[in-house]
Amino acid sequence: MSSGPNVLSIVLAGGEGKRLMPLTADRAKPAVPFGGTYRLIDFVLSNLVNSDLTKICVLTQYKSHSLDRHISLTWRMSVLLGSYVTSVPAQQRTGKQWYQGSADAIFQSMNLINDEDPDYVVVFGADNIYRMNVEDMVKAHIESGMDATIAGIRVPRSEASAFGIIDAAADRKINAFLEKPADPPALADSPEESFASMGNYVFTRKAFVEALNDDANSTTSRHDMGGDIVPGFVSQGRAQVYDFTENNVPGSTDKDRNYWRDVGSIGAYHAAHMDLVSVDPEFNLYNRRWPIWTSQAQLPGAKFTLRGTAEDSIVGAGCIISGGDVDRSVLSPNVMVDKWANIEESVIFSGSRIGRNAVVRRAILDKNVIVADGAEIGVNPEHDLARGFHVDGGITVVPKNVTVAAGK
Repeated sequence: MSSGPNVLSIVLAGGEGKRLMPLTADRAKPAVPFGGTYRLIDFVLSNLVNSDLTKICVLTQYKSHSLDRHISLTWRMSVLLGSYVTSVPAQQRTGKQWYQGSADAIFQSMNLINDEDPDYVVVFGADNIYRMNVEDMVKAHIESGMDATIAGIRVPRSEASAFGIIDAAADRKINAFLEKPADPPALADSPEESFASMGNYVFTRKAFVEALNDDANSTTSRHDMGGDIVPGFVSQGRAQVYDFTENNVPGSTDKDRNYWRDVGSIGAYHAAHMDLVSVDPEFNLYNRRWPIWTSQAQLPGAKFTLRGTAEDSIVGAGCIISGGDVDRSVLSPNVMVDKWANIEESVIFSGSRIGRNAVVRRAILDKNVIVADGAEIGVNPEHDLARGFHVDGGITVVPKNVTVAAGK
């Protein structure tokens, strides 16, 4: 048993993910597949478990069946050692309303904190792609003596207005927490950068519980972690920023160290996949010292026949590339690509079939999509829109179980 402080991790996984529609039409945002074999939730859970933080509650709400099932089947920990990853659906413990915000989600689940009786509470989101040694952040929080620590990532000031920004002094104490400011404050050691909030927090348990209770009793609060709870600690002078660039992840490369991408939109989700497939990837999935954990179907290795090719791509188990060409794409397990088909800069979910002479370009195909012989996706975005497909930033998205006919 660990002799260190007792830490409870809470993962907020109840968001709707409206900007990822139609990928979230039938699943919660953290359950959206990523990188061929993973779900978005696997990245935050892997970071916590790899950091030896193995008491984890995942708060779910919208369309949670797929997410709950993935957690229960994949994230099985040794209860003999006091470890667990448990999915906690909204239960209306405090009234007849669902979660009114991220802070209210935790308040309604206060029994989890009371039952575990932790010294510190880690609160992370489930929507981002990154590696992080959370233990380093917890240690920094404990050493500071502060009540709240917020992870901040350095972003160019020219882009900072798109984020929640942390205005911090040279000693890391937070002066203000600003939502998408027009004139973002510069860092003390880097005038052209600002701290953007990563939505990852560490709290001292007693102060956190008091803040949640006060927030629940407020009639003007939005009950939001970033909008209400964190500013409360800032106003008391009890919050500090944790600089993500100082985080040490074993096995990270110079290129993917401190990589962090919000995949909350179709464009960002597609771009994050393109970060995976180059020879020297922006984000390296192959770090054996800090693996991203998941469960995988028992399938044979990918097969290439009739001179089928895949360049700068990830091809999952059970795929058959039979005379087609795949370039800068990510294929989930059990995808079939027929003769003379061409797939470029695309993300193909499991069970999909790409017919002869079909073209799939800058597209995302959900599960079990059938692209008929000679059909085209992503070649003409206006045509895709006319057929009822979702197009966002030049990326065409085809919902699950759809058959795309040629010439229509």
